[in-house]
Amino acid sequence: MSAPRGLDGLDQTSSWDGVRAVVAGFGVSGFAAADNLNHLGASVTALDESATGKEEKAELLEVLGATIRLGEGATATLPDDVDVLVTSPGWRPDAPLLAQARERGVPVWGEVELAWRLRHPEHAAPWLAVTGTNGKTTTVQMLETILRTAGLRTVAAGNVGLPIVEAVMDPTPYDVLAVELSSFQLHYTSSMSAESAAVLNIAEDHLDWYASMAEYAADKGRVYEHVQRACVYNVDDPQTEALVREADVVEGARAIGFTLGMPGVGMLGLVEDILVDRAFIEQRSDSAAELVTVSELASSAPHYVANALAAAALARAHGVSQQAVRDGLRSFRPDGHRIAEVARHRDVTWVDDSKATNPHAALASLRAYDSVVWVAGGLAKGARFEELVAAVRDRLRAVVLLGRDRAVIAEALARHAPDVPVIEVEAHETGVTDDEHGPMGRVVEAAAGLAQPGDTVLLAPGCASQDMFTDYGARGDAFAAAVRARTGPQE
Repeated sequence: MSAPRGLDGLDQTSSWDGVRAVVAGFGVSGFAAADNLNHLGASVTALDESATGKEEKAELLEVLGATIRLGEGATATLPDDVDVLVTSPGWRPDAPLLAQARERGVPVWGEVELAWRLRHPEHAAPWLAVTGTNGKTTTVQMLETILRTAGLRTVAAGNVGLPIVEAVMDPTPYDVLAVELSSFQLHYTSSMSAESAAVLNIAEDHLDWYASMAEYAADKGRVYEHVQRACVYNVDDPQTEALVREADVVEGARAIGFTLGMPGVGMLGLVEDILVDRAFIEQRSDSAAELVTVSELASSAPHYVANALAAAALARAHGVSQQAVRDGLRSFRPDGHRIAEVARHRDVTWVDDSKATNPHAALASLRAYDSVVWVAGGLAKGARFEELVAAVRDRLRAVVLLGRDRAVIAEALARHAPDVPVIEVEAHETGVTDDEHGPMGRVVEAAAGLAQPGDTVLLAPGCASQDMFTDYGARGDAFAAAVRARTGPQE
């Protein structure tokens, strides 16, 4: 079987017969890529170092003609005669398989790049893309709710919800897609041309993957490349505006800012407690369209309001009405573990924001409360906490630390908030339980002893969870279970 002369121009209506594709990683996105490429007629080989939980899907694809290699050493060597390597998010560029592909001149695509190329040439849904260090998932889910409220067939896809390849291959076309993109996904994306895109913020994260913040920011900025209508940026984060200025966009695309302050012309922002639009109305030079009040949102936390403004900007850029934006934002409720109130007991509020997995997210969460017993720690991923502690030390009643890198936070507290009481809770990685007797139970007991009436005990770890838990959701569940065990049933 001979290889095609080139891959450009191939889409879901093309025959991929003769294309020899290797898929690196066999998780959710890897399976979606392998399954659809196999369906289109490509010769597919999927590789993964782990077989755990993947055996059934591997057997299915093998029956359909794909080659699946799972287990230690499976990804060490790139097979011969490869036309394209499709990598799952998170694979570092220096991984042996990817390095071998570059040395041999084999194109390396991410799942997002593959999805963009697989769009139907006659009814491809436009993409409204969201990236940023924090707030991506909430913003995309808000956007999805707004679009559905407007009567559009849509879905949240990409880094959240449906794998993006599955979304574009759906036999019933979507009207528009709300797409969450991580920096890892964007790193391997080159041809995407979103209808509109937003970078919510840029802060330290994934410095165990990137050599510098500049490289991390540059990958985030790739979301703006070839944007057709609107580049939505955060007025309060100059890096996001700089990325817009550097982007090569389609002629006529607009830069649209969102701000928690009074919006200028061409922006969305706040007038007192009302979210308003001064970008997508005819009389924007001297008036603003009211969208929704802060009190009508599920949370008045500043970062939540900023997410709502970004989602509204993308929806308005697509032509969604003020009413649909208002009704969508009013009805939206965030997923669990995002500034979720767990309990109120003896005038102390317990809040689970386990999704705050880096310092920037934790800072946004801490700023939503006046007096906090902060629960933090986990895997810091190379991040530092000095700026965070300096910014919120006057809000801290006390701090309870757990996790492998808790010392990183303890050192920042010792330097910048030496008067704040700190308790460290030790735990063995293999000894974690989710009841009141495990480490999280000891965390809750310690926090309860430090909290005073009017305080908020806030789980906003600023770190990843995998040192002690399977994911941030399991960490939040353990916290909530321990809190409820101590405080009793809630009214």
